[in-house]
Amino acid sequence: MQEKVLILDFGSQYTQLIARRVRELFIYCEIHPFNNPPEEISSFKAVILSGSPFSVRSEDAPHPNLDQIKGKIPLLGICYGAQYLAHFFGGEVSPSNTREYGRAHLSSFNGKDPFFKGISENSQVWMSHADTILTLPSNAEHLGSTEDVANAAYKFSNEDTYAIQFHPEVYHSSDGKQILENFLVGIAKVKQEWTPDSFVEMTLKEIQEKVGQDKVILGLSGGVDSSVAALLLHKAIGDRLNCIFVNNGLLRKNEFEEVLEQYSGMGLNVKGVDASDQFLDALEGVSDPETKRKIIGKIFIDVFDSESQKVEGARWLGQGTIYPDVIESISVNGPSATIKSHHNVGGLPEYMKLNLVEPLRMLFKDEVRRVGKSMGMDAALLGRHPFPGPGLAIRILGEITREKVRVLQEVDALFIQGLKKWDLYDQIWQAGAMFLPVNSVGVMGDERTYENCVALRAVQSTDGMTADWVDLPYAFLQKISNEIINNVKGINRVVYDISSKPPATIEWE
Repeated sequence: MQEKVLILDFGSQYTQLIARRVRELFIYCEIHPFNNPPEEISSFKAVILSGSPFSVRSEDAPHPNLDQIKGKIPLLGICYGAQYLAHFFGGEVSPSNTREYGRAHLSSFNGKDPFFKGISENSQVWMSHADTILTLPSNAEHLGSTEDVANAAYKFSNEDTYAIQFHPEVYHSSDGKQILENFLVGIAKVKQEWTPDSFVEMTLKEIQEKVGQDKVILGLSGGVDSSVAALLLHKAIGDRLNCIFVNNGLLRKNEFEEVLEQYSGMGLNVKGVDASDQFLDALEGVSDPETKRKIIGKIFIDVFDSESQKVEGARWLGQGTIYPDVIESISVNGPSATIKSHHNVGGLPEYMKLNLVEPLRMLFKDEVRRVGKSMGMDAALLGRHPFPGPGLAIRILGEITREKVRVLQEVDALFIQGLKKWDLYDQIWQAGAMFLPVNSVGVMGDERTYENCVALRAVQSTDGMTADWVDLPYAFLQKISNEIINNVKGINRVVYDISSKPPATIEWE
């Protein structure tokens, strides 16, 4: 039985980071909203209370029921969690007199307590709160301070309940991972058994028990998530997995043929469906981004449903859903107000009468890649950059035409090939080109031109939630710009996007 840790979410922007750090310790954890905890809390080996944008002093402060947790299961309160434990168990919390945001240092701490085992003197931590703990509960012991925060860490006497006002989960807390390990492994005695191999072994059994002798249909996209999900399902049920790869005419240059060949090499039962004319005819002249997405989503469903009906005995729909998607749908604040309407398979109509099987639903993106690697998946496929569901449709700003698609495919191919030649591709999370609705004056030979402009984009990220633009070498940008302008007719200007997310998004539409 897999030992697990429960993270109660109070709406902090860092909650997913807590989970990621715990998983990095090879410990399985789950995030649940504070107001909808799992029924069997006793099955968890430890509990972590997240931070929150709320103040514990406000009337609408999140108020969890800790009756089954505090004093019974090892408990760690982080930021809001620490203030909550102080405020509602006999201490005092008030607005901070000094700014408590950003880097700080542990000016003193109790190194004899196992919680701070191996922590360096003056260790850097990250603060992010407007309230501070003035006095501790009477049955609590002071453990640590920073220059400005007297009660930066404390514990309750005679129980494994700890609390810290800083965030150990962010990279700025230099010993944060060690502190989490001290609590989870040293104090809570959680076993470090959450590995890619153990996940594969467990998931194969679950799929076989769930699906039985039925057939499964899975819509492949060519991306990492759907590919790893397909390989897991194939290992579990063999050729009873029927994969469908739809060409919407908006893929990268030659991608349809290349990806089908890759899948064939993996032994998957894949049917390629070229529906590009159907998509491009419907998109001709469409410029509104949301309308593009809806058209692509509707036609995909129609094509996918038509092909699915040809598979007799199919009762399950496989999806490459990953954990950030799951967390988003059950978050403290409810589903996101701007759910992406272009998810390839998400939102399939009820008339398809298929049950869902989602083997990756508890994994983060980097864990998906590690699982794929443990199953021997081709490194080139695992290292593929994410690609938007609507494909090049949302990288063509303004009206879509077949000619614009062709031009952008050529530009994109030169850019991606160039990144690989210069050994830059694997250092980048995602890269691509945008066709801008701008005509630009240029000169070629002795003639004046009035042609199109493209923007190149390359970002670094861990999971796409935030992203920084990549500082590509000037020599590379100079060479690739020349190659694009000289080889792609209709383009006479190339620009490079140096916007980070936030405030910009990775895609332009």
